[in-house]
Amino acid sequence: MKILKILSLVAMVMLIASCNKNGATEKPIKTELDSVSYAIGMDVARNVKASFEDFDSDLFMQGFNNVTDSTNILLEETKAQEVVRAYFQKKQKLDAAKLQEEAIKNKEAGEKFLAENKTKDGVQTTESGLQYLVLKEGTGNTPTTASKVKVHYHGTLIDGTVFDSSVDRGTPAEFGVTQVIKGWTEGLQLMKEGAKYKFFVPSDIAYGANPRPGGKIKANSTLIFDVELLEVK
Repeated sequence: MKILKILSLVAMVMLIASCNKNGATEKPIKTELDSVSYAIGMDVARNVKASFEDFDSDLFMQGFNNVTDSTNILLEETKAQEVVRAYFQKKQKLDAAKLQEEAIKNKEAGEKFLAENKTKDGVQTTESGLQYLVLKEGTGNTPTTASKVKVHYHGTLIDGTVFDSSVDRGTPAEFGVTQVIKGWTEGLQLMKEGAKYKFFVPSDIAYGANPRPGGKIKANSTLIFDVELLEVK
């Protein structure tokens, strides 16, 4: 079973770590094999942190040592596999329920934000639900779905958390008008070169319930962008 193999590898890492804590000198990295060994330890540690909120390292090492010595084994192998499988099945269900609850809260918070925002001076709302505010009008060309654009942008969640920003990186972004979220594809076609708009993008024309895993954008997040259209190609 894959998870048990991973946990066995973790045991070796923890055993080494335990020895180091008891006075052994930490080894420096000198060779390619040293680097590989250290990198595997890092990878295993990340897997453990991602899989467990709480972990009894003493019992983990007890199980490892009992199997190594073939003495005082408390669980049969089949039972051990069942225990681990049941634990992760339960954890998967709990995690899914937690994500669903978070998605519902994000949707409600976004809808409340947009309902209040659309009443503010200067904010306009399109048929799709996209809201935008003209910060500066442009005088150049307007992009179409066939265009490629060069833009500067600054993206935040409704609580102000920055999740992406070409402005902070100091380098404009270039992409096709249809290569971005629906809210951007629509919003860019409202602009002219030189314009700067603020987009308020509902989740259903942003990343919806399936944003990129591990990022700051969560399921059903409403997004805010300051967008400056530098060039239409």
